[in-house]
Amino acid sequence: MNLIQLNRNIRSIRRYRQIIRVLFKYGFDNLLEYLNLSEFVARGRRLFRRSTPAITNKGPAERMRLALEELGPTFVKLGQILSTRPDVIPQNFVDEFAKLQDMVPPFTYEEVQEQILAEFGTPIEELFATFNLVSIAAASIAQVHRAKLKTGETVVVKVRRPRIVEQVETDIDALMVIAVLAERHIPNSEIYDPVGLVREFSRTIRREMDFSREGRTIEKFAANFKGEQHLYFPKVYWSHTSKAVLTMEYIDGIKVSDLAALEKAGLDRRVIAKRGSDMFLKMVLNHGFFHGDPHPGNVLIMPGNVICLLDYGMVGRLDNHLKSYLTDILLAIIRRDVDEVISLLLYSGEIADSLNTRGLRRDLSEFIDSYYELPLQEIEVGRMLAEFLEIMTVYHIKFQPDLMLLAKSLVTVEGMGRNLDPEFDMIQHLRPFIEGAIKDRMSPRQMLGDLSSHLLGYLNLARNLPRDIKEILNRINRNKFKIDLEHRGLDQFIKELDKSINRLSFSLIIAALIVGSSIVMQTNKGPIMLGFPAFAFLGYTIAGVIGLYWVIAILRSGRL
Repeated sequence: MNLIQLNRNIRSIRRYRQIIRVLFKYGFDNLLEYLNLSEFVARGRRLFRRSTPAITNKGPAERMRLALEELGPTFVKLGQILSTRPDVIPQNFVDEFAKLQDMVPPFTYEEVQEQILAEFGTPIEELFATFNLVSIAAASIAQVHRAKLKTGETVVVKVRRPRIVEQVETDIDALMVIAVLAERHIPNSEIYDPVGLVREFSRTIRREMDFSREGRTIEKFAANFKGEQHLYFPKVYWSHTSKAVLTMEYIDGIKVSDLAALEKAGLDRRVIAKRGSDMFLKMVLNHGFFHGDPHPGNVLIMPGNVICLLDYGMVGRLDNHLKSYLTDILLAIIRRDVDEVISLLLYSGEIADSLNTRGLRRDLSEFIDSYYELPLQEIEVGRMLAEFLEIMTVYHIKFQPDLMLLAKSLVTVEGMGRNLDPEFDMIQHLRPFIEGAIKDRMSPRQMLGDLSSHLLGYLNLARNLPRDIKEILNRINRNKFKIDLEHRGLDQFIKELDKSINRLSFSLIIAALIVGSSIVMQTNKGPIMLGFPAFAFLGYTIAGVIGLYWVIAILRSGRL
């Protein structure tokens, strides 16, 4: 084992200890029992402080939020991502995780200097004309400083927190262990795919820590909206950018939530609401590439009602198939076509084997009817989509994470629009985009492209089919054709069976000791101890100790 691997293992052991301590502190020690880590429960009760009444009086969702905040950046990010996944966690946890704070004390200016020197091999004084010692914002992954380049441009410099990559990697290892144990020991957990969730989360947070990727994302958005004068994207200075440092243009604007400042500056709130919603819908339905965190703190308004987005660390992607699927779902809901909605869901293939189609049809009908009588301007599209996805969750119908992120982002954008303009109507803004998407799909060029793509797929299938059949026949001839059978739900049964066999074995051992000692007692032969035959006395003692240990173990398990 090399030194790097040894250090990583030591960090992992320390981190596991911290996680267990926090779980005990916030009253989640039972989670260890669900993960088949009962031996750590007994040890933890001796080593760690149990939760206080001030903590136990809070609900489980709030306690879990506090635990995630105490565990640090990785777990805070995990909670924030889970807040976009009502298909994975209950709604009360979704609401609570949305409150997670990503605010931490800034790291020192000396560490900023070290990080920039390590990235560029040049001291900070030679790269920048001025560099503010105090950060203007600090979060768990990075902090931001205002600076000025040697060429005179005012910029903001986003510097990654020292040692954050190592910490995140250690936490991902711990989360993967938890996910594997959950799939192995918690019944029906495979429905939510814990291992897949951790893999998806690890990809997301690793991308977010790569600031050069964020710089490319900014430029991709700028290219997608090239020529649109009412949108602005900050310039990236690549000579001062790396994986750990992002330098971009400083934007002097007004937060979209500061209505008084917008009014004072003479900006038109209604125009801003329209431009903002059109921009987001164009990102989703035209480009298939959208900002994943468009909350008011990330939206600045510049003179002339120009909108500028900040913080491009989280983005969502929709391929052509997913864009078409989303358009079809929205159209079917608007037309009250429940059968078409169910047909689209079945076609998606992301459904449980035991889907209750009758119950799904009933719930979808009630959902659509609840919106059908409302005036269009009163329908909140984001909320409607969120409620639709909540119904899908009940029936274990899975959607891609980007669709869940879209639902949350749409709720945020629509809320900003209504805050800017009380008469804001998302349906009115959405309709031309859906009509445009349908028109594009029905255009001769698009239909020809789709036909060519399908024909090419069938051609590849026909070309590969004889080879695939031959390979299957060859495997059968070589006795290498295997069929894997997966037994689901047997782990818990086997575990209980093992416990029962162990108890029966203990009972037989104790009974044998008692019977054997009684026989020796009757013979009254051999050495004497305390007036009894020594072997009989020893047998009774061993039987008593084993019996006492067995009784204590049963009482601790809480299952007699």
